[in-house]
Amino acid sequence: MNPTGYFIFHLNLAFSSIEKHSWSTVVDKCYWPLLDIISELEVPLGIELPAWTLKGIQETSPEWVSKFRQLLQDGKCELIGSGYCQIIAPLVPYEVNVANQKIGLEIYDSLLGVKPAIALVNEMAFSDAVVDILSDAGYSGFIMDRDNIQLALGDGVKSLTPRSGFAKGAGGSELPVLWGDSILFQKLQHISHGNISIDDYLAFIEKRLSEGETLFPLYCNDAETFDFRPGRFKEEALANVAGEWVIIRKVMQTLQSDLNFEYVLPSKALMVQNSSSSGKAIMLTSAEYPIPVKKQEKYNIARWSVTGRDDTWINTMCYRIYNKLMPFEYIDYEKWINLCELWASDLRTHLTEQRWVETKDKINDTLKSLDLSPDYGMSDEQRHEYSDVIGLENLGDFSCCLSDDRIYLSLENKHIKIKLNQRRGLCIESLVFASHGGIPCVGKIPHGYLDSIVQGVDYYSGGVVIEIPESRIKVTDLHPVDTTYAIGEGGDLTLRVVMETQIGTIIKFYEISNSKEQIKISYKMTDIKRAVSSARLGNLTLSPEFSRSFKSYSCHNGGSVATNFKVTRQISHSQPASRFVSSSRGFSATSGELCLEFAENRLYMSFDSSECSPLCFIDHDRDFTRLSFSVSEIDETSRQSERYGDFEVSISSSGTAT
Repeated sequence: MNPTGYFIFHLNLAFSSIEKHSWSTVVDKCYWPLLDIISELEVPLGIELPAWTLKGIQETSPEWVSKFRQLLQDGKCELIGSGYCQIIAPLVPYEVNVANQKIGLEIYDSLLGVKPAIALVNEMAFSDAVVDILSDAGYSGFIMDRDNIQLALGDGVKSLTPRSGFAKGAGGSELPVLWGDSILFQKLQHISHGNISIDDYLAFIEKRLSEGETLFPLYCNDAETFDFRPGRFKEEALANVAGEWVIIRKVMQTLQSDLNFEYVLPSKALMVQNSSSSGKAIMLTSAEYPIPVKKQEKYNIARWSVTGRDDTWINTMCYRIYNKLMPFEYIDYEKWINLCELWASDLRTHLTEQRWVETKDKINDTLKSLDLSPDYGMSDEQRHEYSDVIGLENLGDFSCCLSDDRIYLSLENKHIKIKLNQRRGLCIESLVFASHGGIPCVGKIPHGYLDSIVQGVDYYSGGVVIEIPESRIKVTDLHPVDTTYAIGEGGDLTLRVVMETQIGTIIKFYEISNSKEQIKISYKMTDIKRAVSSARLGNLTLSPEFSRSFKSYSCHNGGSVATNFKVTRQISHSQPASRFVSSSRGFSATSGELCLEFAENRLYMSFDSSECSPLCFIDHDRDFTRLSFSVSEIDETSRQSERYGDFEVSISSSGTAT
């Protein structure tokens, strides 16, 4: 049987480094050559573009849209869906994902007279919720990168494809998957850019053929990378003078003539693939890889969550706008369109200075129109007059004990028993909820407890760690402090400490409930300038007893239903991907709720993403489990900005905190 190949080109005028004045150049150099390949070489291409980009092309070159529409009607190419904007679905609320698909499909129908049958996962950033969202939107299949799905499933590097071609959603939906391939699309980029020869490329394809591969996702990525350079990097390679589309055409012809390749539309490729694939739908994620993304590990979900010029602030403000627009109705259609545009992935990567200014202005104008604040600014709701704890045996209904050396502050009521370290920024030595039978759930693991020298440090809970490589500075809140307190309504106890660091003042609060098993930890950091850094707050170390019985965690990743991730292997979300990329995985918990399940107990974490939108990390290995919340990470898109965010997380034993 002859090998079969398919091509899918992603068109994106919202590309982070493309200014509007360059649109006509992009259409001429990158988009027209695609239609020429379809017409002249009769290669049936898949063309994927957000509806926002389709509108932009219509504005810039209506002739291109007219030609594309005709080719679609003639069955010579295929429209691949994307939504209205290129949005990272696992990072936004369910209703925004629904709105993005609904608006996009309406515009496709209006301008092209068709609705796509299959969709491409935006930026190949996948969660199980994506299956439900696309199924509900009417798609009959979708396209996802297979390399990182294989890692998520633990399939190993030698298997040609993941174990199933059918994906199961968190809500129970099932859809077939057409696989993309990061290595294959990068190979085509390399040959077109002149980095490898056509002989090198053919040798690689022949090797894959010899290994039994018959269906090839020859390309599934950007069109703007050929004969055009958006100027993202100083070291960005010059365009190949030989003509990059010329080389691509030659590759297409050579694969046909020398290796007998047959080219098919993506929908046909999906049928071919699934005729020989397992018909059983499975979840395509895992506890280790809750949000698989395309390409190598340095290209991970932090890229659109907590890096960029100030992703954390943009996402926080988007959540704030979203909350104002809820409940979800299309009463004000334009406001939902505007919100989708503000949640576009390209605003979070290599934005030019001009586009960054425009983005901030648009966000601020939207906030103003809805009477919302553009600032983080922790609420002063419970910030009363504070008094010193020294010498007190009771703080309201809490018994209080300060050790003779004034290091440890212990507090207890009928719901909670907590021991805090005043020598280490009031970090948690141990936290016990009454329903846990006296076993601490969170606390400190001392230096030397864990066997590996790699883990030969003290692991604290409730702390702050900020690392700024450029300045060679590591900032923590592990400072000696004097604790003050206030009693709120209902007898809730709030503790307050102030820490002066190399980069500014950190104020930390513990609000300990008097009526239920719940504490809140708050960090006020608004006055500290946000460096190119990793900044992780609310670092919580589970006790070894809880860690050993850690079964699963669950959260929403862009859908209406939470995904439950079974813990079966080591988890390393927060580990650096490289010297220049500070994390490798993570998840957003888009409802602001996270549940950790153990053999006999549960812990619930909650936070408000409209106050500060973090990225969540879990690291786990037998006796050691650590949860942290990041408001800043480092990759090549990172830039210094105005501030870190104030952040608050609740910890509860029996249901999400309010």
